[in-house]
Amino acid sequence: MTQFNPTFSPKQMLLLGVFDGGYFNEDDSCIREDGELPKIRRVNLFAPNVSQPKQVWIDNGWITPEDPLGWFQWYTRYSNGRRLDVLDAFQMKRWNSFVARHSAQVKKNGLGNLNTRVRQRQCLLHWGADPIPDVNVENKFEFLLSHFKISY
Repeated sequence: MTQFNPTFSPKQMLLLGVFDGGYFNEDDSCIREDGELPKIRRVNLFAPNVSQPKQVWIDNGWITPEDPLGWFQWYTRYSNGRRLDVLDAFQMKRWNSFVARHSAQVKKNGLGNLNTRVRQRQCLLHWGADPIPDVNVENKFEFLLSHFKISY
């Protein structure tokens, strides 16, 4: 199986700010825990409007019947214990490809300045990956909460 080790859980992603807070306009059931919706920050952490329109996801074959809301829905269900071998391998391969490419670019060109490469940083966060690979801190989640003054 492909290596898959996201930096952030789906809940942490929502707390930090992903998808401009609007990912679940259609259906939030995939992330409900004990009938409750986790706190969602309504603005992106690094940059607004970095998501592709859903039609792009459909046209590229990134939407599957099992997860009609895309990768994040799959990741949430995977994190909650669902396993579908073929689908899991497909999504993990997509994750690895995206993260490898964009993490390397941020690490090389970001130089620890969180005001640079903001679109790539936001996209990495959309994938649960480390958006600050050029910053050497032990707890990335706590660092980002503190740096951006986010409370939950």
